Amino acid sequence: MIVAINPKREEWEALLKRPTMELETIEAIVKPVMEAVKADGDQALIDFTKKFDGVEMTNFVVSSAEVNEAVDLVPEELKAAIRIAKQNIETFHRAQKGEVLKVETMPGVNCYRKSVAIEKVGLYIPGGTAPLFSTVLMLAVPAKIAGCKEIVLCTPPDKNGNVNPAILFTAQLVGVTKIYKVGGAQAIAALTFGTATIPKVNKIFGPGNQFVTAAKQLSTKYGLAIDMPAGPSEVAVYADETAVPAFVAADLLSQAEHGADSQVVLVASSEEIVNAVQQEVQGQLLVLPREGLASKALKNSVSIVLENRAQAIDLLNEYGAEHLILCVEKPWEVADQIINAGSVFIGNYTPESAGDYASGTNHTLPTNGYAKMYSGVSLDSYVKKITYQEITKEGLKNLGPVVEIMAEAELLEAHKNAVTLRLKSLNNV
Repeated sequence: MIVAINPKREEWEALLKRPTMELETIEAIVKPVMEAVKADGDQALIDFTKKFDGVEMTNFVVSSAEVNEAVDLVPEELKAAIRIAKQNIETFHRAQKGEVLKVETMPGVNCYRKSVAIEKVGLYIPGGTAPLFSTVLMLAVPAKIAGCKEIVLCTPPDKNGNVNPAILFTAQLVGVTKIYKVGGAQAIAALTFGTATIPKVNKIFGPGNQFVTAAKQLSTKYGLAIDMPAGPSEVAVYADETAVPAFVAADLLSQAEHGADSQVVLVASSEEIVNAVQQEVQGQLLVLPREGLASKALKNSVSIVLENRAQAIDLLNEYGAEHLILCVEKPWEVADQIINAGSVFIGNYTPESAGDYASGTNHTLPTNGYAKMYSGVSLDSYVKKITYQEITKEGLKNLGPVVEIMAEAELLEAHKNAVTLRLKSLNNV
C-alpha cells in the first residue's frame, strides 16, 4: 500500500483514484455483446458462455432436479447459518414497509402515495472467483417482501456447467422463480432484451465486475432500470489510537480478497497506526488462501495519515466509500458527519463482514464514488411510488381558482378550462 502523510487537499483525487478502466473502453467491449444477444438471443449466449466461461452449454435453465440435488449437497451447518442470515435480512427489510401515505393538503383536497412492487426483476449473482450466495439473500429477500411477481436469477456456470450448490439452495429458500446458468455482460443483455429462454425484466439488480457494471448502465439506454452502478468492491477504514490494528488489517484484507481490482483505503490519525496496521496486514496476508488476489488489490490501495479529524472526515466524504468502517473514539460523532458512504460500520466490534452476510443490512452498495448520489439496495429499490389524488366538490372550489391562475400564466388554456368547466357546473347546481 502507498503511504501518504498529511497530503494536501489537491492531492486527494490522485491518491483516491480507483483502479478502473475508462467507461468508454469498457463500453466498447460490452456493447457488441449486448447487440449480439439482442440480435441472436440464445445462440449468442451459447457462444459467449463458451468464449468467456469456457464451457459449452445448450440449456441454461436450472431444473428442479438440479436444485434438489444442490440442497442435499449443502452442509447442514451452512444451511443453518443461511437461514439465520435470511431471518435478520427479512427483519430489517420488512421494517422498511410503510403504510399508505394520506395527506389532506387543504380542505377537500386529498393526496395519497403507496408502494407498488416492480413486476419483474432480474438478479445477477457473481460466480467468478467466489460464489456469492449471500448476494442471493440480499437481492431476493427484499424482492419477495416487496411482492415482485417474477424474480429471475442469472449466475455464471463453472467449468462443468454447474452452479454452486449454496447459490441454488439459497435461491430456492428465498423463493426465486427462475434460475439460469449464464453470467457476465451476456446475462445482463439477456435480462435486458429477453431471449427464447430468458425473460425480459423491468429492473436489474446485483454487483459484478466492470463489464457487468457497464452492461447494466447500457441496459438503461434500452429502457430498463438498474439498482445502481456497483462494480469492484472497496472499503475505507478510519482509525485512531483506539483502533485495534489486527481488526483494521482483517477488515482491509476482507475486501482485498474480493479481487485484484478491489481497493482498500486506510485513513489514520498517525503514522504509528499505519505502521502497526501494515505489519498486521503482512502477517495475516500470508495465511490467506486468496493471498494472490489480495496482494494485487493492495497494490491499488493507499494508507493516508491525516492528523486533523475534520480533514479526515472531508477526505472520507470525498472518497464516498462503498463500505466505511469507523474504528475511532466516539465513532457516532464521526458517523453523523458522513454524507457519502454506502454503509457505515461503527466501532471496533463491527466488522464489514457482518454486513456482508448476516447483520440484516444490505450488502449491495454503490461503488466507485457513486455513494455520493446512490443508495444501497433496500425495500424501496423494488417498488414504485404511485401517487393518487381525490378532490371533493368543496375541495375543487378551494383549489380550482389557484390552478386557473397558474395555468393561465403558463399560457395553457386547456389546463385552465378543465377546471373552469367543473367550477361552472358546481356553481349552476
